Amino acid sequence: MEIALTVGAVSHQSVPVLVLVSFLSLFSAFLIYFYAPLWSVRRVPGPPTRFPIGHLHLLAKNGPDVFSAIAKEYGPIFRFHMGRQPLVIVANAELCKEVGIKKFKDIRNRSSPPPSIGSLHQDALFLTRDSTWSAMRSTVVPLYQPARLAGLIPVMQSYVDILVANIAGFPDQDCIPFCQLSLRMAIDIIGKTAFGIEFGLSKNTAAAGETEGGDGEGDENVREFLKEYKRSMEFVKMDLSSSLSTILGLFLPCVQTPCKRLLRRVPGTADYKMNENERRLCSRIDAIIAGRRRDRATRRRGGDGAAPLDFIAALLDAMENGGAKDFALADKHVRALAYEHLIAGTKTTAFTLSSVVYLVSCHPRVEEKLLQEVDGFAPRDGRTPDADELQSRFPYLDQVIKEAMRFHLVSPLIARQTSKRVEIGGYVLPKGAYVWLAPGVLARDAAQFPDPEEFRPERFAPEAEEERTRHPYAHIPFGVGPRACVGHKFALQQVKLAVVELYRRYTFRHSPAMESPIQFDFDLVLAFRHGVKLRAIRRG
Repeated sequence: MEIALTVGAVSHQSVPVLVLVSFLSLFSAFLIYFYAPLWSVRRVPGPPTRFPIGHLHLLAKNGPDVFSAIAKEYGPIFRFHMGRQPLVIVANAELCKEVGIKKFKDIRNRSSPPPSIGSLHQDALFLTRDSTWSAMRSTVVPLYQPARLAGLIPVMQSYVDILVANIAGFPDQDCIPFCQLSLRMAIDIIGKTAFGIEFGLSKNTAAAGETEGGDGEGDENVREFLKEYKRSMEFVKMDLSSSLSTILGLFLPCVQTPCKRLLRRVPGTADYKMNENERRLCSRIDAIIAGRRRDRATRRRGGDGAAPLDFIAALLDAMENGGAKDFALADKHVRALAYEHLIAGTKTTAFTLSSVVYLVSCHPRVEEKLLQEVDGFAPRDGRTPDADELQSRFPYLDQVIKEAMRFHLVSPLIARQTSKRVEIGGYVLPKGAYVWLAPGVLARDAAQFPDPEEFRPERFAPEAEEERTRHPYAHIPFGVGPRACVGHKFALQQVKLAVVELYRRYTFRHSPAMESPIQFDFDLVLAFRHGVKLRAIRRG
């Protein structure tokens, strides 16, 4: 009896010990799992992290400027932690060349997308990987040949004219919401040039403050499509305001996929809303593609040989012709590639145009030289420049755009991932390491851009000593190497047409309602937090 009581007492006393041991074992396993990615890049320097968010608090507090501050203290290659995941940040022009070109075959892919990114994003060019990306790129690049871009100028100019008319007709000429109006123009241009349909956002300026959330005109499907596009952009985040599955992925990637699969079945959750929104988007884009197929069939039956210039029509032609070798272009790729145009070619273009006008409006000397060049080409009611003239007749405008993109770089980071063990900047990185280039840091490097806080377009003049001595990869707003933006000439053509037409008719000054200093938001790309508000002054 006494022995039994003794055994029972010992057994009872051992329960807390077992609980403690189990807890410590689980906690230790968690720490090993959490810090495993750090171990492989531990020799790369970086600031102390804050468990479990890494350096996200620094990014939330300082925005992309934090990378310049870290580079000054830790050198041109350093660690930055997004929760559990360490990023090896490369902030040196020569090293960016090494990653983007010299060792491209070993660092060719974008960083692995999170499971929260659906097929609508993953089936397009930006996130595809390895041989699929190479084959898809071979199919897409010919669609941006100079002759085809030149043929899009009349379409682009028609929406630039609407932008000018919207500015002229805006009720308060002392507070033009320029970001909103330029974004509507950019979305409409993509609607016509990528999807072959009229979105009609620019024709509805009554709700300009709603940016891309405006309803557009015409077809109900178009209005719903634009609403769903806006919602999809709000869902694509990688911070602590994201869906629960995305937040968990920052700390416990192993549970992100099962969590997403569960939550997308629970009405009311962000994952459920994301899944439903993408399903509707895919359905609407598929309907647009089907309509473009019917248009092609009708055109052929009628003997109309004039081929449309929109991107979907060109992709359907590529599908019919077999596409690239060893790659079958399917409807899902056409859907994703067209939608990628809408994502990549709207906010970025509108931001760049807004940045140009914002910066020129507070630098009278720059404005004077720009006006001289615009007036030197044609009078204020002159014709639209063609592609060759845009390329050759506006050298100072080219310098202004380059300097605006340096001053306010829309994409301060470029994501890459190693596909094998590789050495960068003296550090050996394992297969699967996230290597991100930092063109935003390069753009503020005083060694490459003396007086980097000064807006001075002349620094990009071909005859300038600064231009001749600068590292050729110090300014890479569209990326570097084979994975650079394939549509950058398309974007620049829009911006140049808009600037020429705007400054034929107007000069601009900051509105009294314009904040100073201007503030930015940084998510997937840089954005003006409260927009750009301008006074429009009609030229005599």
